[in-house]
Amino acid sequence: HVQLVESGGGLVQVGGSLRLSCAASGGTFSMHAMGWFRQAPGKEREVVSAITSSGAGTWAANSVKGRFTNTRDNAKSTVYLHMNNLKSEDTAVYYCAASKTGLRKTVVGNDYWGQGTQVTVSS
Repeated sequence: HVQLVESGGGLVQVGGSLRLSCAASGGTFSMHAMGWFRQAPGKEREVVSAITSSGAGTWAANSVKGRFTNTRDNAKSTVYLHMNNLKSEDTAVYYCAASKTGLRKTVVGNDYWGQGTQVTVSS
């Protein structure tokens, strides 16, 4: 029903910045709350940020608060994750997720997922 495609990942130095994008299609983007999750090797997938369908409300995990900013452009059916002051601990595959039932901060709470984009922070 809804397809999500992440892009913008890559290799950056500690302290650097990166912007991830998630383009949605196949549904009504403005009706979905969106989330960003990440999964490092050997670790469980964890939520890092989320945003309401209108963009009026946002949430960020303590580990990224003050460094990552989640925004959306409903006219472009795209959500962004602006990543600043990157740390080695931020290295992971980053996934975009969509929820039909409002902002959800768990994996099981989201309905659609992208394929992921790799972010590697070197030190």
